[in-house]
Amino acid sequence: MAGSDAGDREDSGYLQVQTTTDSRAEAMELARAAVEARLAACGQVAGPCASTYWWNDELERAEEWFVFLKTPADRYDELAAFLTQRHSYDEPEIVATQIVAGSASFLNWVREETRPRPSEQTSQPEIGAG
Repeated sequence: MAGSDAGDREDSGYLQVQTTTDSRAEAMELARAAVEARLAACGQVAGPCASTYWWNDELERAEEWFVFLKTPADRYDELAAFLTQRHSYDEPEIVATQIVAGSASFLNWVREETRPRPSEQTSQPEIGAG
């Protein structure tokens, strides 16, 4: 079973990373931003759901929205840091579940869509010999 260090995550292949937020708007923005940054190949938002949890020694209940993100394991640390930085919660839920099986073509697509793209080069007009 995979451990918690980056080497083990790299060996595990692919992950579904989830977090929760208190609004659909924030959930949609987190999903969009993570995909745009190529830290996840896709993001789904689901909810609302009813959550019960302890916070500051008080039992809390809230309506929350799930964000599910698919990413290669080697992108987890960057994705987790990205979510932590942009999340409105003081202590956001960021958990990853290993994808133990999946369509080869889908998983290849996940890998391809999360690789950084070469920067677009600005083409300079060529100066012709006159």
